[in-house]
Amino acid sequence: MEASNQSAVTEFVLLGLSAHPKLEKTFFVLILSMYLVILLGNGVLILVTILDSRLHTPMYFFLGNLSFLDICYTTSSVPLVLDGFLTPRKTISFSGCAMQMFLSFAMGATECVLLGMMAFDRYVAICNPLRYPVVMSKAVYVPMAISSWVAGGANSLVQISLAVQLPFCGDNVINHFICEILAVLKLACADISINVISMGVANVIFLGVPVLFIFVSYIFILTTILRIPSAEGRKKAFSTCSAHLTVVVVFYGTILFMYGKPKSKDPLGADKQDLSDKLISLFYGLLTPMLNPIIYSLRNKDVKTAVRYLVAQKRFTQ
Repeated sequence: MEASNQSAVTEFVLLGLSAHPKLEKTFFVLILSMYLVILLGNGVLILVTILDSRLHTPMYFFLGNLSFLDICYTTSSVPLVLDGFLTPRKTISFSGCAMQMFLSFAMGATECVLLGMMAFDRYVAICNPLRYPVVMSKAVYVPMAISSWVAGGANSLVQISLAVQLPFCGDNVINHFICEILAVLKLACADISINVISMGVANVIFLGVPVLFIFVSYIFILTTILRIPSAEGRKKAFSTCSAHLTVVVVFYGTILFMYGKPKSKDPLGADKQDLSDKLISLFYGLLTPMLNPIIYSLRNKDVKTAVRYLVAQKRFTQ
């Protein structure tokens, strides 16, 4: 009975940059600018993949899903972060925290699966071009995209369901900008070993398996490209997958940097490291969604052509 009385936490306090109030306005402008770039860039990509019939192919269908996913992922957390910079007391309800964790977790897991499916699409296009229209027909690539969303949502539902069942007693202060699941689990006054094991299994499935799949796919892709006799043919083949490969490197590279960097053993630098860890986590969630449309616009001739065509068409109608 005592444990149940202690678990009645109705809201959480988000520390954010409370210890560094002078930085809040600067980061508000910076993060708002990045968020607007994300909305604009990914919104344009979604529009061109829908409006230009030449982009109605599996690769651009997956790209449209990736852009929509990036908008959803950032929208699940950035407005909360921006509001925190302007609000003296940064609080979020228990249910609001659970919903924000669910959306962020679901979008992250979905992106991992989606990047793996995009690698398979490039593998079939380059290694089996004659079978590509059959293997990657609409009856195949649409369910593939849907299954990535379902898998990400199901995984998130499991993780968040386990988290919200924990008793939270006493301290309700989250040392982060948002309801980050690891920061929330630290506040539980119960054994979280099941949560840790569950998240470990999920990381293997949603991080490890897609990385291995992408790695193997690109071994076959590079082997096939190197067998092409002409330099122009090799360049053309590689250009069809270079944007996706760049996005994969940026996505997983930032994850490795965020979780693989060494921890400082200097107790005097604990506060600075704590601040840097929070900022790195925050900008990780913004960097990939902001760079994805830029990468696909700069490194993909079809997208550039489609954007120019739509801009020219709009000017002509005016």
